[in-house]
Amino acid sequence: MNKAPIIETGLSSLNAVEDTISQRRSLRGFLDKPVDREIIERILFLAGRAPSGTNMQPWRGHVMTGEALKRFGKGLLAAANDPKAENDSEFSYYPDEFFEPYKSRRRKVGWDLYGLLGIKKGDFEKTKAQHDRNLIFFDAPVGMIFTIHRDLKIGSWLDFGMFLQNVMVLARSHGLETCPQAAFSHFHKTIREFIPVGDENIVVCGMAMGYADWSRPENALIPDREPLENYISFVN
Repeated sequence: MNKAPIIETGLSSLNAVEDTISQRRSLRGFLDKPVDREIIERILFLAGRAPSGTNMQPWRGHVMTGEALKRFGKGLLAAANDPKAENDSEFSYYPDEFFEPYKSRRRKVGWDLYGLLGIKKGDFEKTKAQHDRNLIFFDAPVGMIFTIHRDLKIGSWLDFGMFLQNVMVLARSHGLETCPQAAFSHFHKTIREFIPVGDENIVVCGMAMGYADWSRPENALIPDREPLENYISFVN
């Protein structure tokens, strides 16, 4: 595959913004092709136009490329494979126990991905190897770590989500793809050895950004989306 599979929306036509949003997906394979710093700065600058309660702008980020990115990935892989390392998140992203319909959605996208990669159920070695690719940003030339002040509350976390969405949509407008990655929150102790996060901040997530390698089978994944009537009701 040398180009992106098209996501069918069922809509008769899409304007430029709609098309950019509708085709966004999380990719897990990137080309070894650098991204100009001017483009990275432009994306992050415009992403900062995201709304936030009382204009607090709670987002903070760290961008890595080149040798710094390689050292970072090597360090995190070492931590992931160190049985003595304590890799735990400072916040709960998921519920302690999954329930429906979220449990089924989670399982389906996981097995759809593993199916494309030829990973069978119970193959823990290959499953871990694929998970560890998170820590090298799936070979992307740009790796970003995002943090938030630990004293801020849920409203600011919601604002942060809008900023991250802006980053992903803006990246697509420049011919780039992304993958937001919660996996990095579990490695905040090791991350602090490479990035000046500061004790006052919590590692929220990472994000890979770069040019898509459409030859990789995992990039054919198009996760299902629920029909509108399953999550929106109109009161007339």
